[in-house]
Amino acid sequence: MVKRTSFEGDACPIARSLDAIGDWWSLLIIREALFGLRRFGEFQSKLGMAKNILAARLRSLVDHGILATAPASDGSAYQEYVLTPKGRGTFPILVALRQWSEEFDDHPEEIATILVDRERGRPIKKLEMHAEDGRLLSPADTMLKPRPASRRRSA
Repeated sequence: MVKRTSFEGDACPIARSLDAIGDWWSLLIIREALFGLRRFGEFQSKLGMAKNILAARLRSLVDHGILATAPASDGSAYQEYVLTPKGRGTFPILVALRQWSEEFDDHPEEIATILVDRERGRPIKKLEMHAEDGRLLSPADTMLKPRPASRRRSA
């Protein structure tokens, strides 16, 4: 994997998250894991990735706590990659990216699928940001402010 600048210690949480999930292969691996893929060969076949790149991305996702390895569910000698709670927490990120593409892609008719509610088969609503009191927020309605300093407990 090409060495990139690390944002690990950056004060911006968006920059920090890019260390873990900021390349397209990682997001596509997570997408497939969310839809049930678990084995190296499944990821490789579905995504058409070179094995060395896939191995590096899987290792990175495990190192970042997004995936974990587990013995194969069929009892074979293989291992599987399973999403951790941190990995499942990426679901809204992928939905937001998908919805952004569905809205702004130059050729939305080429998008082959829609994301639906499994129980009812209906398309999911567009993600929205709401204030604590329920108001719908736009970017102009938000701002950044310093995080309060954490208090240290005395021993």
